[in-house]
Amino acid sequence: MALRTCSAFAPGRVNLIGEHTDYNQGLALPFAIADGIAVRGEARQDRRILAHARDLDERDELSLEEPAAHAQGWRAYLRGVVAELGRAGVPLGGATLEIGGEVPRGAGLSSSAALEVALCLALTELGCGNGEPAESDGRIGRLNRLEIAQLCSRVENDWVGAQTGLLDQLACLHGAPDSALLIDFRTLDVEPVPLPLDGWHLVVLSSGERHAHASSGYNERRAECVRACVMLGVESLRDASTEQAARLPPPLDRRAIHVIEENERVRETVTALQADDLPAVGRLLSASHASLRDLYEVSTPAVEATVERLMQAGAAGARVVGGGFGGSVLALFAPGVAWPDEAHEVHPGAGAHLLAG
Repeated sequence: MALRTCSAFAPGRVNLIGEHTDYNQGLALPFAIADGIAVRGEARQDRRILAHARDLDERDELSLEEPAAHAQGWRAYLRGVVAELGRAGVPLGGATLEIGGEVPRGAGLSSSAALEVALCLALTELGCGNGEPAESDGRIGRLNRLEIAQLCSRVENDWVGAQTGLLDQLACLHGAPDSALLIDFRTLDVEPVPLPLDGWHLVVLSSGERHAHASSGYNERRAECVRACVMLGVESLRDASTEQAARLPPPLDRRAIHVIEENERVRETVTALQADDLPAVGRLLSASHASLRDLYEVSTPAVEATVERLMQAGAAGARVVGGGFGGSVLALFAPGVAWPDEAHEVHPGAGAHLLAG
């Protein structure tokens, strides 16, 4: 009898606006992109997982009969996904996995979430073992898309050491063509928002400086927000005002003001998109970057040089995307304005899914 096979795809994401708001129960407006990670899997008759990261030409192997050991790099994601699926009661069997993709690592486009989600889909499909597809009615096997996002967030937190929120995973799982996603991280509601570019262009340009949550100041910023909430006596910065935040000691005052004002910029961006006011969106992108640079302090000289280059080329607005401390810059260009050759145009695309064949 032929062994069960499957292929799964999960996209990277670009966050249009709403940075460092997810772990503060705030608002964000990301969209999935066409580039992503694909995992092709074939079931095995034993209880071993053999994985090949094709782009790196690196391999990993683990047994489902033994607790997964912690590792570094892409292996941490693989082992974390296997362990967390097992804890969630998802049936797993042996598998041979081929991993490949087009999302640049460390570019702030969430290659990590794409890898986690693609692995979840492939392993769940291979493990269902009943001849029926694991994906149906918004569920993937025993898990719905929110449960998968939360599982992948645990992988980031507990296996990789990055205290991220749910933004990347929710954008990856709920992406829709021609739409951004308004995510409320207090309620975890996800609402598609049409992204009518009408000849305008969104592009990303790498700063040349690799970004990594776990080894950057990302975790420190998150801890600062927790301290600000304790001092303000609120559950999250969603419940604070700029007047209250301004009374905090530095740098907590700056961190809190950024989050509060960034939530408002998300609302203003949705309003601008609904009015087809793309110049206003450009101004909001630049305002977001100024706040990330001056208040949240996650920019770097390489990022600033990249923003300046895009603005000098005629961008209507530009900002660092992802957690900062390197990575890529997102810019909005009006019709007929040329962007730098090295920049890569991004389009809103579909969310994670199983591939036919």
